[in-house]
Amino acid sequence: MHESGENYLETILMIKGRKGTVRSIDIARELNFSKPSVSRAMGILRENGYIIMEPSGEIHLTEKGREQAEKIYGRHQLLTAFLKEIAGVPENMAEENACRMEHILDQEVVDGISRYMERKG
Repeated sequence: MHESGENYLETILMIKGRKGTVRSIDIARELNFSKPSVSRAMGILRENGYIIMEPSGEIHLTEKGREQAEKIYGRHQLLTAFLKEIAGVPENMAEENACRMEHILDQEVVDGISRYMERKG
């Protein structure tokens, strides 16, 4: 899956956690993207089995989509904590950088960071 798809899935998961429901307009506002761009992306995610779109416009993650979104969000949280603690940067900077890093690091690197953070407590 490409970075953009991962970002959409993670965003759906986060909005669902905050608001309880997710619609395309919520995603567009969150990511500051146009509604047509989000609609195209939702079509691709639906075709690939990551989301279900209700006739009402509500978006739900499938099991496959939820697993992928939780994986990406977990990486995001781990990398944010790592950058705050180890690099000593402010939370907003850690968040922004973690968002970029979470898509490009090999799983072996993420696993190593996870082990390191577990040892640190």
